[in-house]
Amino acid sequence: MSSPIDELLDIMQRLRDPESGCPWDLQQTFQSLIPHTLEEAYEVAEAIENDAADELADELGDLLFQVVFYARIAEEDGLFDFARICRNISDKLIRRHPHVFANEKVASIAEQSEAWERLKTLERAEKSVAEKNRILDGVSHALPALTRALKLQKRAARVGFDWPDIQGVLAKVQEEIVEVEAELEEPVAVDRMQHEIGDLLFAVVNLARHTDMDPETALRQANRRFESRFAHVEDVLSRQGGFAQASLDEMEVAWQKARDNEKCK
Repeated sequence: MSSPIDELLDIMQRLRDPESGCPWDLQQTFQSLIPHTLEEAYEVAEAIENDAADELADELGDLLFQVVFYARIAEEDGLFDFARICRNISDKLIRRHPHVFANEKVASIAEQSEAWERLKTLERAEKSVAEKNRILDGVSHALPALTRALKLQKRAARVGFDWPDIQGVLAKVQEEIVEVEAELEEPVAVDRMQHEIGDLLFAVVNLARHTDMDPETALRQANRRFESRFAHVEDVLSRQGGFAQASLDEMEVAWQKARDNEKCK
């Protein structure tokens, strides 16, 4: 009797069969699958945030299928197969957990995290001997911008390029706000405004990092709060003729009521 993973691999092979497979699956490439993979990863995150275990099991399956899909395409092209993917991650986990699979000892989670980063740095250094990698190389450009900013900042901080305390970070945020305000005093130049707002966002990510907050998670939660509050505003105004009949002051009253309702929960 085959294992569930073997069954999934067999299904994938049949979907990609040139003669009897699925036309859509046969057309897919590494590049065409990228948006689907990103969507599945975000749906996993949403299921976790919704505390929906059954939904999470389904979404993790969808995400696993993406891995199997890439492996099948790679095997067809003679690049690698699913087994190699498994071996690579197994080898990496064993190598980066010497306190579990070897004789090293760690006294705390913080010490383990430091050891993990040292091993990753060593791996990058060994790779850079041949490829001349820089400190910030390897931070994926495909990451969401907030997440990539956080990773870039963490990488730089490991070599000492960082604010010594949060006061410097707060001052930088204020400085960037002043620079945005200065741009607003002039006729708006799109490229300059984009530059300044980008710097402001980067500074806010730094603030999140210095308070041990994940900026992507913080913004996702802010989005959820906005959706919830706006739904309340919509409900209130629908009983008063809708947005078209409402003044901005009435919208603000409904918005503040929505915020007050959150605080009471």
